[in-house]
Amino acid sequence: MTEPTLKYVTCPDAEGEHRMAYWQWGQPDSGHVVVCVHGLTRQGRDFDVLAQALCEQVQQSAQRPTGIRVVCPDVVGRGESDWLKDPMGYQVPAYVADMLVLLSRLHAQSPITTLDWVGTSMGGLMGIVVCGQPDLPLAVPVRRLVLNDVGPTLQWQAIVRIGAYLGEAGYFSTLQDAADAMWAVSQSFGPHTPEQWLALSRPMVKPVSAAADSKFRLHYDPAIAVPFKLATEASAQQDEATLWQLYDHIKAETLLIRGALSDLLSPETARAMTERGPHARLVEFEGVGHVPTLIAKDQVAAVAGFLLG
Repeated sequence: MTEPTLKYVTCPDAEGEHRMAYWQWGQPDSGHVVVCVHGLTRQGRDFDVLAQALCEQVQQSAQRPTGIRVVCPDVVGRGESDWLKDPMGYQVPAYVADMLVLLSRLHAQSPITTLDWVGTSMGGLMGIVVCGQPDLPLAVPVRRLVLNDVGPTLQWQAIVRIGAYLGEAGYFSTLQDAADAMWAVSQSFGPHTPEQWLALSRPMVKPVSAAADSKFRLHYDPAIAVPFKLATEASAQQDEATLWQLYDHIKAETLLIRGALSDLLSPETARAMTERGPHARLVEFEGVGHVPTLIAKDQVAAVAGFLLG
């Protein structure tokens, strides 16, 4: 598999600044940029299969001579990005500010002429915030938005479920041990072959030391759990009202993906999202909960067809 290029951008924060890593696929000077943003405990390499599929399809298409640039950031506190000194910075508004810095950098490197956004769970909430504010300083408005199993209304019991394991870092003797532990809390992702799950798990851990027999730890800062666990059902309802207002202002053509067994995005919320705001096109995948990993061929085809069709 072709490997992406690892790059960094410096972003301001309350304590000074931090570096955010991002993985870049495709043609680095292409004006068509697709930003793929991961979920709460994940990182940018989650999109390897999708990014490669987008690049290959564009390369094979004579109608797209300018290519495509797929950019997959590691949101701060995850992957190869810095950890914050103040854990209260681990919240969506600060993450969105980092994305604006990233988009500005990408535009300076090579002008963005077409901008698309793929957001899984937390990354989708960030997409709603970005697309729902037309006065943000973007080079161009987001043209197409993919929301992967997320919406303005989130089921509280699912938030409680996620909070139960969030921040429990732990150490693992082998990569396989780590993969097995992550599968124990991630079976809602749906069927994966052992090879697929191991590939998804590899970027999710880091060696504790440089020793050959080093143990592994999860890639993210356990402190991302601090603001998450301060949320209450009442505060979640306040956020919900704000998110619906933003959603109703979205002008981007929108694709909503839902795992048919999702406990986070209810069928009622998904249906409402097709009836208001951007009137999202809804695609559901059977046998999958929260959240589709965009690795299965039918999931990749749905997203690629929407972005490149």
